[in-house]
Amino acid sequence: MNIDANLLGQAVFILAIVFAGLGFYLGKRKTQTPILVSVLAFFSAVAAPLGLIFLMALTIKNDLTKAQKITDISDN
Repeated sequence: MNIDANLLGQAVFILAIVFAGLGFYLGKRKTQTPILVSVLAFFSAVAAPLGLIFLMALTIKNDLTKAQKITDISDN
């Protein structure tokens, strides 16, 4: 079975969008910079195993407490 470059590029782009969405969701719950986490997850989808490891590390990370979230908002 032959896979042309166009199909491979589309698959990587769709995977990047999924990784960015998951990265933003996890980044919002577990970090103070969800947009940066989303961008890193998007670009890590080029190397799919690296992206999966990145998302697994985010999953293992502890959630932020409400006090940490409020402190982040009041700092701005």
